[in-house]
Amino acid sequence: MSPLDSVVSIRLGVLTVAASFMLLEYLIGRLAHHDLHDMRETAATFGVAAGHSLIRGLEAAIIALPFMLAYEHRVFNIDAATVDGAVLLFLAIDFIYYWHHRASHHIRWLWATHSVHHSPRRMNLTAALRLGWTANISGHFLFYLPLAFLGFHPFAIVAALAANLTYQFFLHTELSPRFGPLEWILNTPTHHRVHHASDAECLDKNFGGTLILFDRLFGTFAEAPEGKPLTYGLRGGSQSHHPLRIVFSEWSAMIREVRGASKFGQKFTILFGPVTRRKAATTRPRSPENGRTIEAPSEG
Repeated sequence: MSPLDSVVSIRLGVLTVAASFMLLEYLIGRLAHHDLHDMRETAATFGVAAGHSLIRGLEAAIIALPFMLAYEHRVFNIDAATVDGAVLLFLAIDFIYYWHHRASHHIRWLWATHSVHHSPRRMNLTAALRLGWTANISGHFLFYLPLAFLGFHPFAIVAALAANLTYQFFLHTELSPRFGPLEWILNTPTHHRVHHASDAECLDKNFGGTLILFDRLFGTFAEAPEGKPLTYGLRGGSQSHHPLRIVFSEWSAMIREVRGASKFGQKFTILFGPVTRRKAATTRPRSPENGRTIEAPSEG
C-alpha cells in the first residue's frame, strides 16, 4: 500500500468512527428526550465542514514550504519516535495550542476564523466539525512553525496536532459523566462546555487542548456554573444557517469597519487589535416547552 493510500485509509477510518459517534449521540439524545440537535444548524455545520475539507488541500500547499524550510535550518534533531521525543512533542503541542487558542479569542484577525467554531447554539459532536476555512491562510500555522525550527519533523508536528484535535472532537458533547481527579489534569467535556458557553462568567476560559493544566497555571480555568444551564453561540451575533455567511461574517464585518476607518492606525487596530464585539446579552422569549428564559447567543 502506498503512503497516499495509507493516508486516505486513515482519513476514511477516522471519518467512519466520527460519524458513528455522532449518530450514537443523536440516538441517545432522542431516546433520552434531550434536545441536542437543531437539524438546520447541523446541516449548516456539515456544509461548513465540507468546505473546510476542500480547502485543506490548499492549506497544505501553503504551509508545507515554510515548515520544510524551518526544518532544514533546525537547531536540534529531536526524534519524535522515541518516548522522550514523543512526550516532549505532546507537551509542546499542547502548550502552543493553549496560547494559540487564547490568542484566537483576543486578537480579532485570529478570531475571524475561530468565531466560526463558536457559532453553534447546540453543544454536540457535530459542532466539533464547524471550523473556519481561513486558519492557515491567515497565518495560524505560524504558532507551530518554531517546533520545526527546534528540530521536530513537520510530519511529526502534523500528526501530534491531529491527535490533539481528534481528542478534542470527543469534548463537544453534553452526554458525558464527570471524570473525578482526572479533571485536574485533562480537558474534559465538562470543561469544554464552559469554554463554548457565552455566559459572562464563562467567556475566555478553558483554552486547553488535551490538558487543562495550562489553564490552571495561567489563570484561565473556570468550573461550570452550579445549577445554571449554559448558553452557546456568538455573543451579540445573528444566527445563520448559510455556510458562507457562517464562515465569512466576521471577516465581512472587519472589512466594512476597515473601509470606514480613515487612518492607518485605526485600520490596523480593527484588524489586529482586541476582540471588542462583546455586546451584552439580551433576553429572548421564554421557551414554550419549559417556560424558562433563554439568553441571547453570545460571543464565546
